[in-house]
Amino acid sequence: MDLADATWTDVREADPVVGVVPVGSTEQHGPHAPLGTDAIAAEAVAEAGVEAYEREHDGEAPVALAPTIPVGVAEEHRAFAGTLWVSPDTFRAYVRETAESLASHGVDAVVVVNGHGGNVDALREVTARLSRDGTAVAAAFTWFDVVDADVPMGHGGGRETALLRHVAPHLVREDRVEGAAEGASERWGDWVAGVNVAHDTDAFSANGVVGDPRDGDAATGEAMLDDAADALVRVLDALVERTSN
Repeated sequence: MDLADATWTDVREADPVVGVVPVGSTEQHGPHAPLGTDAIAAEAVAEAGVEAYEREHDGEAPVALAPTIPVGVAEEHRAFAGTLWVSPDTFRAYVRETAESLASHGVDAVVVVNGHGGNVDALREVTARLSRDGTAVAAAFTWFDVVDADVPMGHGGGRETALLRHVAPHLVREDRVEGAAEGASERWGDWVAGVNVAHDTDAFSANGVVGDPRDGDAATGEAMLDDAADALVRVLDALVERTSN
């Protein structure tokens, strides 16, 4: 159940006990991929996972799918035009209070579906606190950590470009992919004795890309979306089971 499309009476009648909150970022992904890449990915995975979960339960277990939170913890990309970010404190508060809103309507389990690496630490803290405080059984789910793909993650690299080519091919600037690859960094950061001494992306990548976007085709993107959706279903089932214990 997409909350943005539903009426309040629809939600009352469905009485969902589980909710999903997609979160992403608005940040550079090189010259070939849109600023909204992380939000687009999180929303696509959330929608696919919710659809699969409801289908598995024959429509008897509706999921409250919240609107996507589009701005996250992304100051590391501040040198690149168009990037937006909020502080970790602001982000944690926004996600927590969104989940608390769901819980106030009887949602006992909440999965935050994440599309941005910079959000990971904050989401781990938020979902732990929601669970410990008894607000809702909560977990953070980062899609690119659960997929089975030979393509490395990077940033604006093969894995993200593959998913975009499947779910939003019109947003990939294919005429810029070759140049994006040529100007990309091979790895995230500048590492010395196991320490990353470069905090911002422009310190190690001239065009903001890490990895090779040429490696990610639409077929890989489709397979990753299926993997992520299946994994999300398992997480939703696990959390709902915990609410009954």
